[in-house]
Amino acid sequence: MSAPGPLATPAELDYFVEGMDCPSCVRKIEGALSRMPGATQARTNLTRQSLTLTLDEAQTPRAALEQTLRGLGHEPRLLTPEVPITPRPWWQTAQGRLVITSGALLALAWTFSWIEPRLAVWGYAAATLLGVAPLARRAVAAARAGDPFGINTLVTLAALGALLIGEAAEAAVVVFFFAIGELLEGVAVSRARSGIQALTRLTPKTALLLTKGRVVEVPADTLRVGQLVQVQPGGRVPADGTVTQGQSSLDDSPVTGESVPILKGPGDAVYAGSINTDGVLTLRVNAEARDNTIARIIHLVEQAEAHRAPVARFIDRFSRVYTPVVLLIALLTALIPPLLGGAWHEWLYKGVALLLIGCPCALVLSVPAAITSAVSAGTRRGLLIKGGAALEAVGGVRTVAFDKTGTLTAGRPAVTDVVPGRLDEASVLRLAAAVEQGSSHPLARAILEQAGADLPAAQDARALPGRAAQATVDGRALSVGSPRFAREQGAWTAQLEGTVTALEDQGKTVVLLLEGAQVLGLIALRDEPRPDARAAADGLRALGVQPVMLTGDNARTARAIGEALNIEVHAELLPEDKLRLIETLKARGGVAMVGDGINDAPALAAATVGIAMGGGTDVALETADAALLGREVRGVPDLIQLSRAATRNIRQNVAFAVGLKAVFLVTTLLGITGLWPAILSDTGATALVTANALRLLRFRPDRGRA
Repeated sequence: MSAPGPLATPAELDYFVEGMDCPSCVRKIEGALSRMPGATQARTNLTRQSLTLTLDEAQTPRAALEQTLRGLGHEPRLLTPEVPITPRPWWQTAQGRLVITSGALLALAWTFSWIEPRLAVWGYAAATLLGVAPLARRAVAAARAGDPFGINTLVTLAALGALLIGEAAEAAVVVFFFAIGELLEGVAVSRARSGIQALTRLTPKTALLLTKGRVVEVPADTLRVGQLVQVQPGGRVPADGTVTQGQSSLDDSPVTGESVPILKGPGDAVYAGSINTDGVLTLRVNAEARDNTIARIIHLVEQAEAHRAPVARFIDRFSRVYTPVVLLIALLTALIPPLLGGAWHEWLYKGVALLLIGCPCALVLSVPAAITSAVSAGTRRGLLIKGGAALEAVGGVRTVAFDKTGTLTAGRPAVTDVVPGRLDEASVLRLAAAVEQGSSHPLARAILEQAGADLPAAQDARALPGRAAQATVDGRALSVGSPRFAREQGAWTAQLEGTVTALEDQGKTVVLLLEGAQVLGLIALRDEPRPDARAAADGLRALGVQPVMLTGDNARTARAIGEALNIEVHAELLPEDKLRLIETLKARGGVAMVGDGINDAPALAAATVGIAMGGGTDVALETADAALLGREVRGVPDLIQLSRAATRNIRQNVAFAVGLKAVFLVTTLLGITGLWPAILSDTGATALVTANALRLLRFRPDRGRA
């Protein structure tokens, strides 16, 4: 890649770094860049396998930067909007080619061992040198960058040591299996990454743009805010937008994880990548391709790596001390016993074996592999988790505090009861809806939605603010008003008061259909709990987590919702009251706060973990530590189950990594096992950790608990 001349101002560069698929690779690259003049604001991303930095080419030319990366064993490819990340199949990567070539040499040497053993030794030696050459180059480059005690150093010394003491076959197998282990690390990261990057393929390449009365097919990435596009039945939505015309059910599952298509019409928001199932829709574009919901989800997941889990940070610090200690122990094992009279070959052999047993590949990989897989699995189910720290914290919460409106409830009133008076239920609803035609009041919209579209015409419609709506329908002067308005009209009776009070005690708002002073019927409305809210609360209790409701709504309404959901209620709270309660609840253990991400921002920030619910809105994606992209509040127990599954997986991985090495460490020192088991302890542990972490990609929540 040719380098341009020095720039007047530092340039921000974005590279795809081939082979940067393990935490030690990241640490090695970051160490080298920290010592490079003019390289600032360097950010590595294991999931994206990328490096972003600001480079002053007057101090360090771009060619020198790229040569440093190659010296560390990583081929950089400069990325631009026109040249996106395109990972190659494993057999086309440098690591894949190394595995294939060294494996072929190893097989050839093994074949010669049956024909001419002396030729086999040369074959094993060639396979060893071929495999160890890139490791040695990386070890030297890392030492120059200030990291002399890396994994590459251990394996290089072990392989060359085995070769020098005459164990050529073992030396060849050492580097071959290590190469396979590194390849497995890359495959694991690639598998987890593919689940996230697959989202980019959901948005169609083209869109049907409405312009000057014509429909023109254009590239989807050229759409601009405010343009109108048409989506045919069976087609995918090309951009985030708002429906302006038409009605259809949309399958949002690729974006939000919701399994049931949602009916949408004028005024409803839609997401790029959703599937239009049955009707023709016209949409107004709300966001360009780089800013749509899918793009923001991918960006947030990729950046989540910066928020590493505490256990990952601990293992990273531990490995910095662990590797030089292993090197020292292996050196002492190889030198001290022979100096005291032991056999040189025997103890050199054991020292080489200890170098292999001490390689921390599996231990270092154990946490990021599990977290990357868990974050990817969650994203596919509409559970956005912003990094390992949030993922680890969610599983440890003991209380989940919910906001009421828009979280436990749908956020809009719905008709719950129609009480007949002088007319039957259907007539009451039909005439009340006719009076409310044209009104934008939430209660009016709920009545209209319940009544349907076949309504009689209304004349002389007018509104009495805060009291009633009036109109003439079918020659009758009708009013839809509050209980206070009914009193003013002289329509109030003791029986009517009993009915209204009973409905209001259930947290419902009551309106009356009146003709003069005659009550034709009553309609009760309430912001109803989401259909899955009770199951979510039950699911949390099954997990040993206590659900509570924190709301600023009046106590009567909150109590009615709480009783329906069997949930503890704290009502009539000011924002500062919510913060105080969050602090009180934290005394019991970790607290997750679930809100809509708008008026709950202070409580979301104060909780141990903030979980935003907003159907993929900007606020839901940006505010909290995690977000439920779908409309189901049952995503909260799903999130906790995913976190606990990831935590179990990490513990299993650490147990595999440490347990295998501990066993072979003891058996090697006792002379029971040698180089072959030592090789398997390293590569075998890496394979186990990788396979175990990839199981998280198949995560399915156990909703049978609720």
